[in-house]
Amino acid sequence: MKRTSGFLYSVLDLVPIVQGSTASEALSRSLDLAQHAERWGYHRYWVAEHHNIPGVASAATSVVIGHLAGGTTKMRIGSGGIMLPNHAPLVIAEQFGTLESLYPGRIDLGLGRAPGGDQTTSRALRRGLGSSGDTFPEDLQELQGYLGKIQPGQKVRAVPGQDTNVPIYLLGSSTFSASLAAETGLPFAFASHFAPELLYQALNIYRTRFKPSVFLDKPHAMVGVNVIAADTDDEATRLFSSLQQVFLNLIRGRPRELQAPVDDIDEVWNPVEAAQVDRMTSCSAVGGPVTLRRQIETLLDATQADELIATAHIFDPQARLRSFEIAAGVFQDINTSLASKTHS
Repeated sequence: MKRTSGFLYSVLDLVPIVQGSTASEALSRSLDLAQHAERWGYHRYWVAEHHNIPGVASAATSVVIGHLAGGTTKMRIGSGGIMLPNHAPLVIAEQFGTLESLYPGRIDLGLGRAPGGDQTTSRALRRGLGSSGDTFPEDLQELQGYLGKIQPGQKVRAVPGQDTNVPIYLLGSSTFSASLAAETGLPFAFASHFAPELLYQALNIYRTRFKPSVFLDKPHAMVGVNVIAADTDDEATRLFSSLQQVFLNLIRGRPRELQAPVDDIDEVWNPVEAAQVDRMTSCSAVGGPVTLRRQIETLLDATQADELIATAHIFDPQARLRSFEIAAGVFQDINTSLASKTHS
């Protein structure tokens, strides 16, 4: 189906630590990217909770959000996402209530139910908490209670947090969160940037089962996409090899800092590994401006996404900035074209 309406475009940042650098440098570079993204028209900027991964500096997600919000002025800043089973809902309500109090009207709370790390790390995070992905619907309801209006007889309040009504988004890479988002009338973001297999099934479930709510009167579907842009297709393909190495290292069980691009990725992996990485990164747009536009338009036509949230594992900070700048131009051009067709 051809796209007929405009879309929002946003950033998902894992605050990558590149090989040879530090977490401090990664956090500084992410603030720089956020400031540029705000000028380039990105709607929101999310950071993700991951633990015990050498190449990711966003483990203390709420702290990073405060860092980014303090350095920007109008763009929405949030989590993509907080892994709720790792936390007591009251603590998340207090953290995000505090962020909303500091930066009113700019904070998003995206929630996932995965651990954000391996099983050993999960056990370290959940000491005595007793929560799991299986209790996610109940934890969500409890969290909503702390962020909404105080109810008669409510004995525990989030201060700050109560009545801040921080917008909640459900994230997922399966159909579970799609169903829950539809049932609860919440926005839904699919993690197709690393697990694209169930993208279309999840979007169909979300849209067909959606129930209007006090939060949302119609579905709002966000699609995660790896966007690696450069001035030429060849250069973008080369930059993309850093992300391919991220997934290759995960497959091999040896996660590490973000590595420099290589000229020939086939010298790094074997055919079986290549097929696995290709599957995991199939929701990617890689190329110069013309190629990128064609790929993004194809994705928009296929998904009818209300919003694309772009992520980019790029080794060189200046190349990363340039990639998001080119992508913003492509997104804007597509929206302009769609608007002209609507009014013609």
